[in-house]
Amino acid sequence: MAKPDNRADNAAHLQQHINDTVENLHEAEEYLDEHADEISPDEKQVIQAKNERRKQSIAGFAEEMKDEQQV
Repeated sequence: MAKPDNRADNAAHLQQHINDTVENLHEAEEYLDEHADEISPDEKQVIQAKNERRKQSIAGFAEEMKDEQQV
């Protein structure tokens, strides 16, 4: 049997996802700054691409938060 749809804590979960993603974004940016001379251009490009996806995820989570708060 499927679990009932309990949406009571969705906003809290979304906020935690936002917080975690922002933290990962900042850590990656710090890594790029601190190790700029040590990392290869390929690794730098991979990290920058991940950060772009993180920014998109944060925006998506924020939109979901708005939807949750309107329900």
